[in-house]
Amino acid sequence: MGDWSGRTAAETAAAVRAKEVTPREVVAGCLARIERLDGRIGAFRTVRGRAALAEADELAARADLSELPLAGVPVAVKDNLAVRGESRRDGSAATPDTPAAEDHVTVARLRAAGAVVVGLTNVPELCVFGTTEGVYGTTRNPWDLSRTAGGSSGGSAAAVAAGLVPVALGNDGMGSLRIPAANCGLVTLKPGHGVIPAQIGNGDWFGMAENGALATTVADLRLMLDVLADGALPRTGEAVSLRVAVALRSPLPGVGVHRSYTNAVREAAGVLARGGHQVRRAEPPYPPSLGVTSLRHWTAGTAMDAEGLDPARLARRTRVHAALGRRFVSSVKAGDARERLRARMTPFFTEHDVLLTPALARRSPAAGPLHERGWLRNLLANTYTPFTPPWNLTGWPAMTVPLGTLPSGAPCAVQLVGRPGAEDVLLGLAEELEKRRPWQRTASMAGF
Repeated sequence: MGDWSGRTAAETAAAVRAKEVTPREVVAGCLARIERLDGRIGAFRTVRGRAALAEADELAARADLSELPLAGVPVAVKDNLAVRGESRRDGSAATPDTPAAEDHVTVARLRAAGAVVVGLTNVPELCVFGTTEGVYGTTRNPWDLSRTAGGSSGGSAAAVAAGLVPVALGNDGMGSLRIPAANCGLVTLKPGHGVIPAQIGNGDWFGMAENGALATTVADLRLMLDVLADGALPRTGEAVSLRVAVALRSPLPGVGVHRSYTNAVREAAGVLARGGHQVRRAEPPYPPSLGVTSLRHWTAGTAMDAEGLDPARLARRTRVHAALGRRFVSSVKAGDARERLRARMTPFFTEHDVLLTPALARRSPAAGPLHERGWLRNLLANTYTPFTPPWNLTGWPAMTVPLGTLPSGAPCAVQLVGRPGAEDVLLGLAEELEKRRPWQRTASMAGF
């Protein structure tokens, strides 16, 4: 039946529905590729070999197989979401090793649509940082094994970028989908608040965290988001001409932006301008307090997730992060800072339909045991991601789109941001960029 590991989710599902290939054959090929390659990448915390094959066989017997949008598609799930029968460790030795009784709602929707969960992917402890390493191993970027895949959905991104699975489930509380997607050459979208059920950790990081998908094509991303949103993904129709603001400066003073990322933005701006959009340079009115606001919310979310866990079993960087955040929990819960940020940004997004920025300020840090190092060193390492947190604070949709390459040959990327309900608008722009500047879908695994 051939090797299905390199196919898109849409291609795979169509072939399974047409009975050109069985779910077992697809899943078996996926598991074989994971066994062959993941020892170097570290994408998975656990692989569900026998269970996935058994579920593929059950899927093949479903009477509605020919109607399932994700029929037979192998998916990976981030290890902070419950998968029935598997423990949810959240990257930590402090969490209980207890099998989940039920699937998280997003996992249940994927399975109902015909997907087969092949494993749970690595995350940094409690999904705190923009790099993925910890007691369950280090996740490396398949395009450059010397660098981290990013985080916190680093394992899910690496699994897709290496072609281990065609799509994966992740989530984003301060950039945790967009950061690893940018590092690994993938397309992703953090939806606006309420589009897809969250139920992440202890309170969704005060409503800032959203579930989403990582994919190699916009079509696959749309397919996944439609399933995750239970068919309720906002549709706006085709826009003839959008007002696109182009911003190159970091939201955080003192954080420089590498020319590879500013060049990617300029190239994307040119593509969109030639496509008929009204593109002009305009910097958002980021408040001087944005860095402090982001730090307070970031640490307070970790403090909530660390409640009830044995501090002695947490890494030092996590303990310090949570301890700092405990003093901010009450003020963060009030939501005043986020409301002020939304009020400040709303006029900008009245004047402009979409904001185009670099996805990152520079390439990701070297892969290694950052979890064994101090909190300040980790904080400084995470300054490569200044463009993502503002849009978790506002709760507005934002996405990463691959464009161009870094000097190392690894992918570069841009970020698109829209007002509430603009998911379809952003996906439409991403489709334009994909059509005019197509990207290599997965990293070459030659030599593995």
